[in-house]
Amino acid sequence: MTLPVTAFVAAICAIMLLITAIDTVRHRMRAKVTFGDNADQGIISASRSHGNLAEHAPIVILLLAFLEMSRANHMGLMAIGALFLAGRIAHIIGLYAKVEPGKPPLPRSIGVILTWLTLAILSGWTIGLLAVSN
Repeated sequence: MTLPVTAFVAAICAIMLLITAIDTVRHRMRAKVTFGDNADQGIISASRSHGNLAEHAPIVILLLAFLEMSRANHMGLMAIGALFLAGRIAHIIGLYAKVEPGKPPLPRSIGVILTWLTLAILSGWTIGLLAVSN
């Protein structure tokens, strides 16, 4: 396989998407809610953990693939892929945590920061490689 880092990150994201999709359906069945969330905290947490991963994973996977195809540093790509996966796991845990009014759970905040950091690094790395090679 020519893109092992990308393939690994994509496979783990697919597993997480499957788990969060199943959990969303489980919560919908429990609450007997077909559409929307009916203000049910379980449905909201499950559907947002699934949706947020689905929103961020594609661009990260694409950027990893572009960098890997351009023969960017393999260890660096592995580290940033691991950073992204850790952030997504923390974010999912944070979305299921009990919420204190006005204060987001720490794992969720960590997840957001790691995800944004990943996006910033991958974007900068990609633009940097483009500037140097073109």
